[in-house]
Amino acid sequence: MDLLTAFGLFAVTAMLVSYALEARSAWFTLAFAAACALGSAYGFMQGAWPFGLVEAIWAMVALAKWRGRISN
Repeated sequence: MDLLTAFGLFAVTAMLVSYALEARSAWFTLAFAAACALGSAYGFMQGAWPFGLVEAIWAMVALAKWRGRISN
């Protein structure tokens, strides 16, 4: 496994774990947004720009969701 693949595996695993724990705390929503940003970076670095673009959008959506959760 090369370094880029390990980075992608870490990003996707972080997305899965933080998404599963999102209901417990708004901070897991922020962690999900950060993990999506990492997934986006992975997609662009790997050359799969559609994946990178969609993950960037998910990161923005999750960030907006986090902002809504902390303002309540």
